[in-house]
Amino acid sequence: MRHRDAWSSATAQPVARERGFELLRGRKYCLLTTFRQSGEPVPTPVWFGLAADRLYFHSEATVGKVKRIRAESRVLVAPSDARGKPLGPPTEGRARVLPPEEEQQAERTIAANYGLGRRVYERVGERIGVGMVYVEVVPAPNRDDQIAASTSATPDPEVSLRGLPKVDPDGPIPAAESAKRQGDELAE
Repeated sequence: MRHRDAWSSATAQPVARERGFELLRGRKYCLLTTFRQSGEPVPTPVWFGLAADRLYFHSEATVGKVKRIRAESRVLVAPSDARGKPLGPPTEGRARVLPPEEEQQAERTIAANYGLGRRVYERVGERIGVGMVYVEVVPAPNRDDQIAASTSATPDPEVSLRGLPKVDPDGPIPAAESAKRQGDELAE
């Protein structure tokens, strides 16, 4: 059962991006807040591991938090107790479900933060046959970084706004269009 104060983390002022996840060091639980499509926050305490500037956690593939992360990568993470009572301010992050080839690093990172209790818990889940995924959270870029990145990119004059090669109306027909036209002629 979540602590009644868990929802307060969603409205708390996040710490500066430069501080990253430093408030989580030495902790066993963090409060992960994901967001529904309506924008409503949903806080959940999770076991986690930290490596450099990345936070990892392991979860059932079909639970709500994973579904919400797949739909909206924005999350908040804050130090908490096992029931989700916030023990410090949140940090905004971006989450993603890891592909299988990146799971081993995530598992090592989480395992380094826990002992026998987690191993027993995980073994029970494996025996039941519950599908699991690993999730990675990185600190969200601050607005200044986003603005700098968007203004420093110089557009390629040979690429349209949609990212497709520009076509010269008087020039040669692109190969894909040429093949399509040939197929149409053969079908007639």
